[in-house]
Amino acid sequence: MGRTVAVIGGGYAGTAVAKALDQEADVILVEPKDAFVQNAVSMRALARPDWTDHLFFPYDRLLRRGTIVRDRAVSAGPGHVTLASGERIDADYLVLATGSGYPFPFKPEHDLASRTRERLLDVHAALAGAARVLIAGAGPVGLELSGEIKAVWPGKHVTVVDPAPELLPGFQPELREDLRRQLDALGVDLRLGTALGTPPLEPGRTAPFTVTATGPAGTGEIAADIWFRAYGVSVRTGYLAGDLAAARTPGGRVRVTPTLNVEGHPRVYAIGDITDLPEARMAGNAMAHAEVVAANILADLRGEAPSAVYEPSAVPFVLLPLGPEGGVGQVPSPGGPIVLPPEAVADYKGKDLFTGRFAELFGLTAKAPSAT
Repeated sequence: MGRTVAVIGGGYAGTAVAKALDQEADVILVEPKDAFVQNAVSMRALARPDWTDHLFFPYDRLLRRGTIVRDRAVSAGPGHVTLASGERIDADYLVLATGSGYPFPFKPEHDLASRTRERLLDVHAALAGAARVLIAGAGPVGLELSGEIKAVWPGKHVTVVDPAPELLPGFQPELREDLRRQLDALGVDLRLGTALGTPPLEPGRTAPFTVTATGPAGTGEIAADIWFRAYGVSVRTGYLAGDLAAARTPGGRVRVTPTLNVEGHPRVYAIGDITDLPEARMAGNAMAHAEVVAANILADLRGEAPSAVYEPSAVPFVLLPLGPEGGVGQVPSPGGPIVLPPEAVADYKGKDLFTGRFAELFGLTAKAPSAT
């Protein structure tokens, strides 16, 4: 039995599974970017450009035995993947970890870290010069961005608009109440149940504009100088071919079994944002998927039946910083969900945004980021 594992995608899930298998299997990690992007840092780096030093992690120390191929998968079937260069990689196991796209600056537009950094600095300069900021989307991403902006520029007018009538539905009432309290204290103008027209300029560009908003108080105009779109996930599974393409849902996600196998394919796994699992698309969940898949591939290599299963939490989980010192959080526990105070959210995530953890994963010495 062969021991070659091709991992397609070097994001949170792909790097974690590649690292976990590196000592026991022949790992080939396929990723077009020249550095791992710690997307959780992007919003703070937008407001604080010095944080771009903590946004990118080179892949060259991730694996000791395995190989990293800088290329893009254009076709994949059971046991093989074809790259944009025309190269074909044959593998005994395939791990699909290509993740999802999201509007800039929350996820990068380019494969080169240098170009992403330049674009981020350009948008920072635009944001710094804007007095009025509009954020479309009041999910965790949009709210976190509002907190980062207010932490650096308390005087900026920040408006967050969302058609949903409630903040973070499904979470504990005390978390939602505390979130609203903190947003009010920051001076964030939150408009729920409000439909927003299309702003007349691209996100991240500056020019005074108005846009129509229809909400509980009727139809009116919102004036802003810059806006960001904090919604619009696109699943990256278009490269799947044949039987693997047939395993996709109408929305493009991949159907998986409890062992995270692609349905009908005992040596093909899917992890991270592309799965059809009923849970939030979060880095923590993606890395938990990687643990299950690594355990199952290692068991198979030992001649044992893969038995590790992934069970999505019935309790929604979130760590949502509002700048380095505030935020809300909810974690599962045997006795029910626990709502975290702002200080705990800051300690767990807000102060360093997990940069130390990823420096260790990528074989680097962590530079302590400045939270203030």
